[in-house]
Amino acid sequence: MLRRLHAEQPESFAFTSANQAWAEAQITKYPEGRQASAIIPLLWRAQEQEGWLSRPAIETVADMLGMAYIRALEVASFYFMFQLQPVGSVAHIQVCGTTSCMICGAEDLVAVCEDRIARRPHELSEDGKFSWEEVECLGACSNAPMAQIGKDYYEDLTAKRLREIIDELAKGNVPTPGPQNGRFASEPRHGLTSLTDIESGHTQFNASVQLANDINDTVKRIDGTELPLITPWRAKGSKDRAPVRDDLVGPSNNDKAPRGVGLTERRNVPGTVNAKGKPAPVAEVGTRPPSLETARAGAPDDLKRIKGVGPKLEELLYGLGFFHFDQIAAWTEKEVSWVDENLEGFRGRVSRDEWVAQAKALSEDE
Repeated sequence: MLRRLHAEQPESFAFTSANQAWAEAQITKYPEGRQASAIIPLLWRAQEQEGWLSRPAIETVADMLGMAYIRALEVASFYFMFQLQPVGSVAHIQVCGTTSCMICGAEDLVAVCEDRIARRPHELSEDGKFSWEEVECLGACSNAPMAQIGKDYYEDLTAKRLREIIDELAKGNVPTPGPQNGRFASEPRHGLTSLTDIESGHTQFNASVQLANDINDTVKRIDGTELPLITPWRAKGSKDRAPVRDDLVGPSNNDKAPRGVGLTERRNVPGTVNAKGKPAPVAEVGTRPPSLETARAGAPDDLKRIKGVGPKLEELLYGLGFFHFDQIAAWTEKEVSWVDENLEGFRGRVSRDEWVAQAKALSEDE
């Protein structure tokens, strides 16, 4: 596939202030002299912001990382996840055309794109909202045919369903990604034939689709305010190489403190944080449980031992001042209601996964 820079280029590129801070924080994850390792996330964030990668964007990222422009261009032109030309303002559709999808009807999906968007790949639709291309295998062969739209996979597609998805996107809606024929993931269409006990207790959608559904972030452009900036890593004995969010307080990773120690959300305004790390409105439901400013003795419990709590939820709980199993074990029904309502993006998780009962058992084991 021949990939070249677009003939028409903007005069300049600049990250938004939030994206700039995010990018600088990513660079600090790598040792001195290895900043080039951040090339892919920084190029991706530039594309998330603008929709495509212009030459000024590539060169700006190269300058940030101390790389020769040609090295950054090599990366941008190698991976077809990077778009080197303007794309639709709403969505760019990548139809998989490799063997499994081709056999199962990818050509029908391409025909929809040609009819509904533009006759040729990478051309914008008349309203400027959409563009499309055919790509090589995206690794969802069990759910063929499929297409990647924005950040997510839309699988088990038919020509009729793809047309409906494009129409929904054009109206400003965000269709639920994942299998489009009722499957949970990639099990047989008529249902599981083994491991049938896992059907009970799982979320409404598979993990990837559930996340996209929870944060409603499938084709949206990113300006940097949607996602939390983690405390930058610092090289031993060096100056800080990136700004720390002034709404977070915590030690550097080199302090060898347990994860989450001292990491608290300043409570100038009582509230919570959502799944994207931003302050969220307080829902007037239930009663807010007592919280701590820091973990006792500087050692928070590993809340991920609670079924249903992953790294993101654990960090949100630390940010709310909930560091220990016995805190969660003591929550009353009203307090559970408050947490359920205020974990934006993860609403209902406390009662659904019975955190209180789990925390009681874990605190007794301590």
